[in-house]
Amino acid sequence: MDEPVATARPAGSEQTGTGSGGLGGRYWRLWSASAVSNLADGIVKIALPLTAVGYTTSPVLVAGVAAAFSLPWLLFALPAGALVDRLDRRQVMLAANSLRAALLGTLALAVALDAGSIWLLYLVAFGAGTAETLYDTSAQSILPQLVPRAALPRANGRLYAVELAANQFVGPPLAGFLVAGGVAYAMLGPAGLWAAAVVALLLVGGRFRVARQGTSTLRADIAEGVRFLWRHRLLRTLALMVGVSNLTTTATFAVLVLYAVGPNSAIGLSEPGYGLLLTTLAAGIVLGSLVAARIERLLGRARALGVAMVAIAVVVGVPAVSTNPFVLGGVFFVGGILLTSWSVITVSLRQQITPDRLLGRVNSGYRLLAWGSMPLGALVGGGLAEVFGLQAVFVIMGVLALILLVGMFWVTDAAIEAAERAAA
Repeated sequence: MDEPVATARPAGSEQTGTGSGGLGGRYWRLWSASAVSNLADGIVKIALPLTAVGYTTSPVLVAGVAAAFSLPWLLFALPAGALVDRLDRRQVMLAANSLRAALLGTLALAVALDAGSIWLLYLVAFGAGTAETLYDTSAQSILPQLVPRAALPRANGRLYAVELAANQFVGPPLAGFLVAGGVAYAMLGPAGLWAAAVVALLLVGGRFRVARQGTSTLRADIAEGVRFLWRHRLLRTLALMVGVSNLTTTATFAVLVLYAVGPNSAIGLSEPGYGLLLTTLAAGIVLGSLVAARIERLLGRARALGVAMVAIAVVVGVPAVSTNPFVLGGVFFVGGILLTSWSVITVSLRQQITPDRLLGRVNSGYRLLAWGSMPLGALVGGGLAEVFGLQAVFVIMGVLALILLVGMFWVTDAAIEAAERAAA
């Protein structure tokens, strides 16, 4: 078993230009790489299913493309974290984006030669999703090696804003235009963006491999990361809370479309109107990522996290008490601002209190809990709606989210500060 290394940042990754007034040039090059990488992600997640429609009319086969893209998070999240802690994190990001660019470039060539198929789409989606587990885990783990730990909330907020804007606002509509212009163009677009991200990462420079002592198997490394996460009461509580909260939001939004769209629905929105309603939540999340550090300073971390959990309960529960789209949109927007502080604060805290040599494994284990609950949430939402009706889903999920406030007995400012002292 490896012993902790008494250095927070590997040799060759010294911070430059990261005084109190700025985050440093290398951070902004990482930020640029993240922006174009997430833009490519946003295009691919829409373009692949749109492309699949050209090969099959089977709903199951078309949905299978999205499943193939997300399945690697369940299969490889923990091994990806172990690899990120063994290898140079920037090199892992470079390899992941190079692989994704090559996969999409190959798919574009196959389409141009009329050699594409639904099965090739599955293969490309699975490969790109596997590379995503490596890239995203590395990107979250490398940040403490680039900026001072005190600046992590601001650095994470800036990254979260550009990632969400690129992935959810710009990428999806751009994918529609690219597919309309030709499937090959829709594949070449993200391939080029991932290649551009590779260039930006090459300009970051430095070595980002955490020093290791002794040898261990990959399985032992994974077990060590899982043990650290589970035995750390603060991190364990936060991970369980975010897993259940993601279940509530996924259950709600999996059935909200049935409640909101159509002349016979409770809300009576058109399809474009429903898209606009969801945009209010995304807009609030983007704005919230920019002001999360201010919310943290104003309320303190524990209180900000408690307010964020209340915001989640209100967002998932409000359709049960109002069908006015303007009320819903306002609640979604404000809720998006508040709940973003949860992500920024908890990610920054995890980066601050986890030893660098374990950060990749802890991040991947945490994300496995957070994202693994989403498919279950969709099934729960559908099942509850089938048995009790749509409105019952919003009531039950809102109450469940409020129950999570019990976790705040362990997530206190004193507990956070004690964890930081122990890490220091």
